[in-house]
Amino acid sequence: MNNITNITVVCPGSFDPVTVGHLDIIRRASQMFSKVIVLVSINRSKKPSFTVEERVAMLKKVTEDIPNVEVDSYDGLLADYTKKVGAKAIIKGLRAMSDFEYEFQMALTNKKLNPNAETMFFSSSAENMYLSSSMVKLIASMGGDVTDFIPKTILNSVVERLKRKDG
Repeated sequence: MNNITNITVVCPGSFDPVTVGHLDIIRRASQMFSKVIVLVSINRSKKPSFTVEERVAMLKKVTEDIPNVEVDSYDGLLADYTKKVGAKAIIKGLRAMSDFEYEFQMALTNKKLNPNAETMFFSSSAENMYLSSSMVKLIASMGGDVTDFIPKTILNSVVERLKRKDG
């Protein structure tokens, strides 16, 4: 697929941890746009399992084979970041209707704050519809197998961090 020349998009998320579902959305966006910035956003209402630096490092590792993807982090409004980097769109993955209501509200807010950036929704692939970082963390913390949910290049480090500490 040919990508749209000279268009930068931002694919934001907490990525705590990055899943194969996230990577699928990133890859698909990279096939459509000339530059995809994967942005680790700081969500102050969540207590992450991985530091911002660890999440950035994981994303860099799993996207190193995608030449038009950059990874960054930002502690502020997404609309401000899109202005700063000149992004024309925000790419968000949707798993279910429950995601849509929240994401639609965010899209309208971001459009008001930065009228030059559109929000585009990518449907999750059918095999990833149920997948979330929260579910991965729960399964791994209870000793479950998350092999199919985490990119292979970071699987061991993610499992080590998330597995239950009480044996």
